[in-house]
Amino acid sequence: MGNELSGRTALVTGAGAGIGRACALKLAARGARVLVADRDSESAEKVAAETRGVAVVADLTQPDFITKFPEEADIVVNNAGFQHVAPIEEFPPETFASMLRVMLEAPFLIARHVLPGMYARGWGRFVNITSVHGLRGSPFKSAYTAAKHGLEGLSKVIALEGAPHGVTSACVSPGYVRTELVERQIADQARAHGIPESQVLTEVMLAPEAIKRLIEPEEVADLAAYLCGPSGSFITGVTLTVDGGWTAR
Repeated sequence: MGNELSGRTALVTGAGAGIGRACALKLAARGARVLVADRDSESAEKVAAETRGVAVVADLTQPDFITKFPEEADIVVNNAGFQHVAPIEEFPPETFASMLRVMLEAPFLIARHVLPGMYARGWGRFVNITSVHGLRGSPFKSAYTAAKHGLEGLSKVIALEGAPHGVTSACVSPGYVRTELVERQIADQARAHGIPESQVLTEVMLAPEAIKRLIEPEEVADLAAYLCGPSGSFITGVTLTVDGGWTAR
């Protein structure tokens, strides 16, 4: 597939499955050494074997997670996340806080950890998987939407500060992707909206999209890998949507 990323080290969070795994595979295919970060050791080890990379077992909700990450990452894909669906008045505050820690505070701490090395080498790439919920709101997803909106802002700041040092930062914003995270939402969405589970996909998840299908993880990973390659060198501070027309509305 090419060796344009040969000699580069890529850190991918939430890389044990779904979008993260797809990103790890794409970056490895382009020559990068991949640090497969996931809180599930079995999943991390499996993907590390697939990519000939290194498994890094870390729970981003824990304050010491950053000590497990090396400083020499040239590429960071902030992908880790989880979902909880509930009205604001029923949303557990501890879950809200955990979601912001994983999807906003952890990317900040990672950036703080690796940026000095990127600056010293004069090259770096951040790809932040933010979701359409970084651009649009949805009922019953207060924490996820808040975290992803925050990550959009953080990405822009990294782009502005990093530009003089050869570092870019961009967001990839997919709609609903065919992952376990999405599949696990169906029952919660049905309960929150008061509809049968069989109607969730068409009446809730795909309702805003012009193209009525789930996105495949590989489609998101293709764009992430593009941003890390030579053709992505001038793409920074922006959000690229893979949403089937959702944000056209």
